[in-house]
Amino acid sequence: MLAEIILFLFAGILFGTLTGLIPGIHINLVGVSLVALSASLLSSINPIYFVVFISSMAITHTFIDFIPSIFLGCPDTDTELSVLPGHELLKKGQGYQAIILTCYGSLAAILILVLIAFPSILLISKTYGFLQKIIPYLLILVSFLLIALEKKKFKAIVVFLLAGLLGLIVLNLDSGASFFVLKEPLLPLLTGLFGASMLVTSIQTKTKIPKQKITKPKIKNKLLSPLLGAVIASPFSSFLPGLGSGQAAIIGNTISKTDRKGFLILLGATNTLVMGFSFVSLYIISRTRTGAAVAIQKIIGEFSWKILVLILSTVLISGLVAFFLTIFLAKFFSKRIDKMNYSKLSLITLVILTILILLVSNILGLIVLIISTLTGIYCISLGVRRTNMMGCLLIPTIVFYLIP
Repeated sequence: MLAEIILFLFAGILFGTLTGLIPGIHINLVGVSLVALSASLLSSINPIYFVVFISSMAITHTFIDFIPSIFLGCPDTDTELSVLPGHELLKKGQGYQAIILTCYGSLAAILILVLIAFPSILLISKTYGFLQKIIPYLLILVSFLLIALEKKKFKAIVVFLLAGLLGLIVLNLDSGASFFVLKEPLLPLLTGLFGASMLVTSIQTKTKIPKQKITKPKIKNKLLSPLLGAVIASPFSSFLPGLGSGQAAIIGNTISKTDRKGFLILLGATNTLVMGFSFVSLYIISRTRTGAAVAIQKIIGEFSWKILVLILSTVLISGLVAFFLTIFLAKFFSKRIDKMNYSKLSLITLVILTILILLVSNILGLIVLIISTLTGIYCISLGVRRTNMMGCLLIPTIVFYLIP
């Protein structure tokens, strides 16, 4: 049995690497496929092996998916904010450092998760009801702070409200004929605001990527603040509906303010902690907050503490492997990115993303992509921080909690 567990663990790492590197291919797709197959073609396989596979794939994905986000400007639904400081560092020849910073955050998150998972069970079970009540007011406070930190406050308000209105509309496109129901709404919304808008801007300005420096970032005195923010904010996303890792990262950065490089550490830590805590929340409150947790719940059924221990062990091993794998891949791509025509690469990436969205989200998704891309370009032209575009998720989440 141990040999099979190890085999499925490394198979999960392989699939997590592929889903992380290929823009738009999310672990949810593999999870859904696995659930379907486990009930038919793979019914003879022990469900425990699938649990190991899914959890190792999910954690590996949280490490690897920052590579296309930073190098190509293709954000996953959990890494959209990494495009902002990551691409700036890429244009300065520090793309490798940007990925390593997220990698450090993710590795620290793995160790923190293993240490605090069981103590947090007692704490969360007693505070879950209270957290549900305060979350909208906390998000309102975060929204005010986002705007208050801007020099161009009026323009920041315009960006925040415009993105929020777009988010409200897009996330409620769930009626009509089946062909026109928007599937996976976050894919075209976030791709347009944070990815395609940047790609179009890069093509227009003919951005040239300089030779990347393969040097380790200096993180002395940079780890504590972002990790503190991630540890405080991540449980909100993992245990409460409607709250993603992007919102959790903004909450974390508001609680524990840090600089650009520290923010990348915070993003890496938050992304991995949110995924890890989703397994813990499945054990505590029997509710799922990620596609991986949904898949495990459907495959395994009753979720015992022994399954949680197995998952945490898998998370620790796969996280350590993913850390070194991400460093290797970051170095591999960093040595080659400056030799490519970045404008052509951006155009090819834009075409691939458009085709993918058309396949996944149909014609309506393509329309959303175009509108959100134009909105993103307009927001960029106003010269305010693009984190204000997180209004596309913050405002719908606030409305979700305040209006039953």
